[in-house]
Amino acid sequence: MSGSLHWYKIVNYPGIKASMMTSNQILGSFLRARRERLPAPPTQGRRRRTPGLRREEVAETCGVSTTWYTWLEQGRDVSASSQVLARLADTLRLGSAERAYLFELAGRHDPAAPEPGPDLPPEVLALPLHMTVPAYVLDRTWAARAWNDEAAHLFAGWLDGDNDRNLLRYIFLSDKGRDLIADWEDRGRRVVAEFRADYGHGLNDPALQALIDQLNRESTVFRRYWQEQAVQRREGGERRFNHPSDGTCLFLQSTLVLASDPGVKLVSLSPVPVRNADEER
Repeated sequence: MSGSLHWYKIVNYPGIKASMMTSNQILGSFLRARRERLPAPPTQGRRRRTPGLRREEVAETCGVSTTWYTWLEQGRDVSASSQVLARLADTLRLGSAERAYLFELAGRHDPAAPEPGPDLPPEVLALPLHMTVPAYVLDRTWAARAWNDEAAHLFAGWLDGDNDRNLLRYIFLSDKGRDLIADWEDRGRRVVAEFRADYGHGLNDPALQALIDQLNRESTVFRRYWQEQAVQRREGGERRFNHPSDGTCLFLQSTLVLASDPGVKLVSLSPVPVRNADEER
């Protein structure tokens, strides 16, 4: 295997400007294109001037007014419920990717979205094995599903032995987790805010709710942070650990999200030299 690193630097070219569309405008353009793609219903000897379904035909099928649907296609600031979007998706015969795109643009949760399955693809589970730094795969409940030896060595009490593999329980219910994480309180607050962002995509997930209920019962710190209602995206950056055998360790964390299942994450930790007081002067 070659040890060379190949990369490309993005360049912004002056004089090239992109026209920015709002999400409402993008949604409207998408709906119109999908509507015009559909075959027109049969008519009695009359020739239709426009391709596909008419706006009033879509509106009638979905149980909304023609005016409201017209505004939606025009990109106006109108709100659509999840139920109306689901009827639109069915009427326009959207595929699974198109349906997910529709709900993403509208900022709504699809009530018909399938529950994530318990099994992950073997090629995803194998990813940490191809890395030379600590790496692990988390599922939607933040349980580790795969990890390499480097991660097992770093996370004593979590990824070694027969320990509970849930990261949140490790942080808030395990003394080893509290001892390992150097800035435990700050990191704990941040982790809860990041977990709440994920929870927003799985409000009806019984596994997530059971985990939250347990943590609220057994950890006063988690309960306090959870009640703060803070929401933050999962971000990388420095992670400092007090390892029982290696001492103070510093890493740069990166998180990659699986495109086919955003609840699944690959987390890697690249070691960096620990700066001592003399070097910082």
